Amino acid sequence: MTTHIHPAARIGIVKLKVSNLERSVAFYKEVVGLKELNRKGNTAELTVDGVHPLVVLRELDHADVLPRKAGAGLYHFAILLPDRASLGLAVRNLIEHQISVGQGDHLVSEALYINDPDNNGIEIYADRPRETWQRDEQGHYVMSTDQVDIEGLLAASEGLEWAGLPLGTQIGHVHFHVSDLKKAEEFYTQVLGFDIVATYGQAALFISAGGYHHHIGLNTWAGVGAPPVPENAAGLDYYELVLPDRSELEAVVQRLKNAGAEVQQKQGDWFARDPFNIQVKLVAQG
Repeated sequence: MTTHIHPAARIGIVKLKVSNLERSVAFYKEVVGLKELNRKGNTAELTVDGVHPLVVLRELDHADVLPRKAGAGLYHFAILLPDRASLGLAVRNLIEHQISVGQGDHLVSEALYINDPDNNGIEIYADRPRETWQRDEQGHYVMSTDQVDIEGLLAASEGLEWAGLPLGTQIGHVHFHVSDLKKAEEFYTQVLGFDIVATYGQAALFISAGGYHHHIGLNTWAGVGAPPVPENAAGLDYYELVLPDRSELEAVVQRLKNAGAEVQQKQGDWFARDPFNIQVKLVAQG
């Protein structure tokens, strides 16, 4: 029997480990466009709406800052903006701060790529209308990495004023380096229950709930057999997988336990790790 995660499942808060909290908070406020919500000790919560955290930063003492593709772990987390004009404003702000930017028109979305001061990858993107997404004969979404129409984005934001990330911004997806794509597929599709929506040869896999173009990307671009990123390195602490209610949360937790995955409860919250030591916090909506 095939298991499917609830179609309303989505990605919630992303919590990162950083080497210098002050430097990272300044970057995420000035360059990315978040606002500081709370700070306690070595941890800062960043927000869009002034109420709910979107990104949480935790400073590690003597954290190692690794180069990109150093091992299994975070490739990037992706901030989804509500419209194309907002993405154009983000382009303008990145230009103003003289940030090196990668870019890709993925047909289903337009995306910008930057790194934070600890080499944590960040994608800032806007989706194209869902009715324009195309599927191939296998039912997978047709995606590409074409050049983004930067001039068009600037035109879409002409006359508008940058004021940080707009209301409606959310975490759209997360993307990980893994050491074994087959093991990753088994864990994320057969245990968690995501659906495969696209593949890139034998090196990358994209999965989602509810027909989205992807909530999680998985790749072996750091090398097949790459070891997990060390715990004392800057990188991902955890990401949230948000389920629509308590019963759906309990069903996912039970599937993880039945599969022999590492699952534990901390202060009433459920946490699990995939085969590559990537940690997910499982929460119910609200």
